[in-house]
Amino acid sequence: MTDMLLVTGASGFLGRILVPILRRDAQVIAGLRSGTADENTRILGDLGAFPDLQTVLSGVDCVVHCAARAHVLHENSDDPLSVFMRVNCDATLHLAKQAAQADVRRFIFLSSVGVHGNQTFGTPFRADDTPAPHAAYAVSKLAAEEGLTKIARDTGLEVVIIRPPLIIGPQPVGNLRSLSNLIKKGLPLPFGLATGNRRSLVTAEVLADLIRICTDHPGAPGQPLLVADDAPYSTRQIIERLAALSGQRLRLVPVPVSVLRGALRALGRSDMAGQLFGDLEIDISATTARLGWVPPSTHSSRV
Repeated sequence: MTDMLLVTGASGFLGRILVPILRRDAQVIAGLRSGTADENTRILGDLGAFPDLQTVLSGVDCVVHCAARAHVLHENSDDPLSVFMRVNCDATLHLAKQAAQADVRRFIFLSSVGVHGNQTFGTPFRADDTPAPHAAYAVSKLAAEEGLTKIARDTGLEVVIIRPPLIIGPQPVGNLRSLSNLIKKGLPLPFGLATGNRRSLVTAEVLADLIRICTDHPGAPGQPLLVADDAPYSTRQIIERLAALSGQRLRLVPVPVSVLRGALRALGRSDMAGQLFGDLEIDISATTARLGWVPPSTHSSRV
């Protein structure tokens, strides 16, 4: 492992799980936007204000950049793309340039499988597919990837790009949090027959294990790395897994998927129908071949 790692977004959903895992093998500094600095914490400030980070990055060998604007379920900006670009692209590139100036060796960027699109139709996404981002968030992540590639070429900074799907774990975020909240209310959910689709997710611990490998593996920099659990989930399996993680009793009603799709279309939510019942599969074979890594099995813990 590397000598010193700096993890941005250390207090976020992934960061809270990632930091303890990385600390098993390395000195890890939690990079926070605000708070009090100590031997295990450094304050980054608002990266979107482009601060001088040379003191923060002093002695750091590898930056793991998890901080981002994501999972905005109720957008209140008049120009969402510009906000996503400032936080997810411009601030990321500023951090990477500062890292190169501070002689940081490696920069790991958490991108998104959304740069490929939001649904598959029989053929899983591969890392070498032509990007087709479907939303402002994914557009901003792809722009950051492209900028980081240029910085790597110009400075010699080793850039590792990881494209995860939705991350599943305790106290999830985004759409998974919405589903988890419904489960916690104890209401009957109409997903008992939603077993025919295939959606790749990644367990937070699996993603953390890949990041651990990428901190010093010589094959990690270069083409983006796709990551997912060892097999896709159906919608019913996702909901069962969320219930198990929260220790909640689950009540499922066997409503035909066609009926649910029709109801969502009638409500003008065809996009939600795709997210709930469509496929999104990921081919991680290139990642496993390059790194000699396979995701720790998650099937044994599925309901």
